[in-house]
Amino acid sequence: MQYFRGKSLSSYHPLYYLHHLIAVVFFVAIAFSSHLFFNGMGGHDLILMTAIICGYMALNIGANDAGNNIGPLVGSAVITLSGAVVLAAIFEFFGAFLAGSEVISTIKHGIVEQQQLGGAREIVLVMISALLASGLWLNIATATGTPVSTTHTIVGAVLGAGITIGGAAVVNWQALGTITISWILSPLLGSAIAALLLYLIKRNITYHTDMSRATERLVPVFVGLMAFTFTTYLLTKGLKSSWRTELDIALLCGLSVGLGIFLIIKPIIKQHVALLPNTKSAVNRHFNIPLLIAAGLLSFAHGSNDVANAIGPVIAIKEALVSDQSINHSALPTWVLLIGAIGIPLGIVLYGKRMIKTIGFEITEFDQIRAFCVVTSVTITVLFASLLGIPVSSTHTTVGAIFGIGFLRENLKKRYAVSMEILRRHATKQNQQEIDKFIHQFKESSFHEKGKLLKGLNESDIISKITEKDRKSLNKLHRKELVKRSTFIRILIAWVITLPVAGLLASLIYTLLNSTNLLTIG
Repeated sequence: MQYFRGKSLSSYHPLYYLHHLIAVVFFVAIAFSSHLFFNGMGGHDLILMTAIICGYMALNIGANDAGNNIGPLVGSAVITLSGAVVLAAIFEFFGAFLAGSEVISTIKHGIVEQQQLGGAREIVLVMISALLASGLWLNIATATGTPVSTTHTIVGAVLGAGITIGGAAVVNWQALGTITISWILSPLLGSAIAALLLYLIKRNITYHTDMSRATERLVPVFVGLMAFTFTTYLLTKGLKSSWRTELDIALLCGLSVGLGIFLIIKPIIKQHVALLPNTKSAVNRHFNIPLLIAAGLLSFAHGSNDVANAIGPVIAIKEALVSDQSINHSALPTWVLLIGAIGIPLGIVLYGKRMIKTIGFEITEFDQIRAFCVVTSVTITVLFASLLGIPVSSTHTTVGAIFGIGFLRENLKKRYAVSMEILRRHATKQNQQEIDKFIHQFKESSFHEKGKLLKGLNESDIISKITEKDRKSLNKLHRKELVKRSTFIRILIAWVITLPVAGLLASLIYTLLNSTNLLTIG
């Protein structure tokens, strides 16, 4: 059931069935094109079945990953839901089709040692099982509104089917260890960087009494930083198949673009500031256009990278059949790439709304500044991890960044509320006027002035009278959950079980296909 902002789409509604009908038409088109290209050739049925499963996987990648890049924009009202879906679908398609021809080598070769799996039949069985299991798990995760890593899903599925054949000996433990590190590192890095960016913006812009002047001075710096990180990110990740660039060259190009953007928008921001009020909402408006550009670029990069999660196993099947010479291999890669390039954006359009709701509304509340911190942290995290030589999950990074800004806001609000409550509880007739004056002065002060006032307060007799028990009680009383704990726990559980569940599903599917001889080669 698809729904958004509490509006459900009933299973009796015609649009509910239309989504599934379009998906079925997509599968029929895949089957028809497969029959057209490979009819009369050996392996025709195998290619047809694999291509349909590939399309199913692509649909689920689009549906589950859609919210990562555009959810924060929808949540902060930068763009409407329909506009965000169209934007993401267009850029995902071009990213997958124009820059997605290089298949992730880890999926084909790095997770299991293919020479230990046996012959072509075993390799084909493993990859088909992995594709189908991954699609099923992503489908389940999307239906529950839970973002999971598509890369970790396909890796777990390949592992599960591979271990079913050759046991633990087929596993590349070094590659698996690297992926495990990335599973832990991605959300932690994303969370820390997003929280740091939000803290810097709050401290240097929104906590200032003269926000307009701070905006004029610092917003061009933050937007220039975004331009730098996104340019470098695209050169190292999004365009890696069509234009290989070393990291140092990409960093230099990114620095040049970032500096250029800074010089271009600085006078524009200066003009806009003069026309806008000295409010936080006015500061937020300056991030609208950079966020739209960022969403498009992130979608392009996602399409170019994650299309491999759908077509990687298919290419592995083709390679396993090369010696058999039973199919026309020259036509296969571009054809399969097109299935992924169409399937991912189609998955966003048909089934992506549920995940957009989770990312944009069910974790924490967004505005443009917070959305900016999330999308920028993704690129910074990827670049930092590239320097360390560690692959990271964009899904884990994005969700981790959202948690980071939510928990930071909780902590800041709690500290302020506790300080004010301490003052109120210890107000007497003698010092009431003085405390009221302090509270008013605190609210009207800049960030730096607030720090000085709190330092003086902490050294006063009032604070010295607060016992540790009272302080803990106040902390509990003023703990506002700006991050929804139920969503937080659900996502963490899903992340933990993704790899083993995908592996178990793939193992069961492999066992079924192998024992029933449903698959024949040649």
